[in-house]
Amino acid sequence: MSTAGKGMETHKANVAALVGQLRAGGGGSLRLRKDTSNLFRDRAPHTAGRIDVRRLNRVLDVDSAAGVVDAEGMTSYGTLAAATFAKGVLPGAVPQLKAITIGGAVSGLGIEASSFKFGLVHDTVEELEVLLAGGDVVTCTPTNAHSDLFFGFPNSYGTLGYALRVKARVFPAKPYVALTHVRHREPRAFFLDLARWCADPVDFVDGVVFAPDEMYLSIGRFVDEAPYASDYTFMNIYYRSIREREQDCLKTLDYIWRWDTDWFWCSSVFLVQNPTVRRLVGRRRLNSDTYMKLLRLNRRWRLSNKLDRLTGIHAEQVIQDVDLPIDRAPDFLDFFQREIRIKPVWICPFRAPDPARPYSLWPIDRNALYVNFGFWSEVRGRTVHPRGHFNRLIERKLAGLGGLKSLYSDSFYEPDEFWTVFDRPTYDRLKVKYDPQGRLSDLYRKCVLRE
Repeated sequence: MSTAGKGMETHKANVAALVGQLRAGGGGSLRLRKDTSNLFRDRAPHTAGRIDVRRLNRVLDVDSAAGVVDAEGMTSYGTLAAATFAKGVLPGAVPQLKAITIGGAVSGLGIEASSFKFGLVHDTVEELEVLLAGGDVVTCTPTNAHSDLFFGFPNSYGTLGYALRVKARVFPAKPYVALTHVRHREPRAFFLDLARWCADPVDFVDGVVFAPDEMYLSIGRFVDEAPYASDYTFMNIYYRSIREREQDCLKTLDYIWRWDTDWFWCSSVFLVQNPTVRRLVGRRRLNSDTYMKLLRLNRRWRLSNKLDRLTGIHAEQVIQDVDLPIDRAPDFLDFFQREIRIKPVWICPFRAPDPARPYSLWPIDRNALYVNFGFWSEVRGRTVHPRGHFNRLIERKLAGLGGLKSLYSDSFYEPDEFWTVFDRPTYDRLKVKYDPQGRLSDLYRKCVLRE
């Protein structure tokens, strides 16, 4: 049943105040406040006006009977999942980190182990309320006068407007998730088995590649009861358990946030996988929000860069999510293990649930099963390479295999390369219609030139 109430009135008042501030500020370029972005790349200093949307962070309505949730754009998935699960439902795709916001996951690309069934976050959206750079607010659906913006908004990264409110589909959930971890030693067999599981009536499928001959699929099923519930929110580390046990059971929200405690495995950079440090830090601080704050501090003070200069080490950040049709996945993994050699690598399958809903800036084959590769680390050594060397290797390999990459991190495309992947004519039409003064950066300038 619906939980709508005074929340919508407060939302409208906050939106009206935001619009008033925007219009009173006159013309000029615009950006979100820096501390409201989860992008993994720096942007050039700028005198742009700042849009403060931090107040728009609440769940407005959970209608479990209708199967929808209505939430403000800055609502974190930690808040969103708690509110919906209390009503016996969850969003179709819940990105793995609590700090990610629903608005960010729509304007970017949000994925989870349920995405082989429900698609990416934007595939579950029914309605968007968008703040345009000129101060207008438009409501977009697949069939109304702003359907072009509805289908152009995913992967636009705030260059067409900002999501003030998102209405998305939710689906029934049970109290527990039972897991089976299946080991493979050969990549082609691994991806064939992944495709087989995606055709089965299971609820979650993802995987981890630890080494060229050690990879695991993790198959999850909702269950009403479980003989035990493992806890990976403090001293136990989830990704290690994949190698240690074939069967496991977690409470549903603990499963949804299984990767959040250690930011997948990236918490090792902050030394908190050491048991002594872990106890000192405490359960409450072991989460993606803490790590993101530490990352911002490192960026501000350039601590890791200074240390590398002292030790003579050259390091290139390679933080990427890339997507390929499953028949190309073994070739990409072979290249990655030879040329990049970061490990572990997260594997997550996804497909478009409705081929009739094409998204302008996300040009996948909507009839194919895709595989997302997630890798978030550095390539380190004493050899000095040109800036972006390893990221460029990945971009070129993707182009040859018909793959795509997410744009939340570093990109090094030349303009012609970039607009060969993304639909520039459609994007330009959307910019002219919804940002005619060009107050927001365009997609290439923001995602590649960091403007």
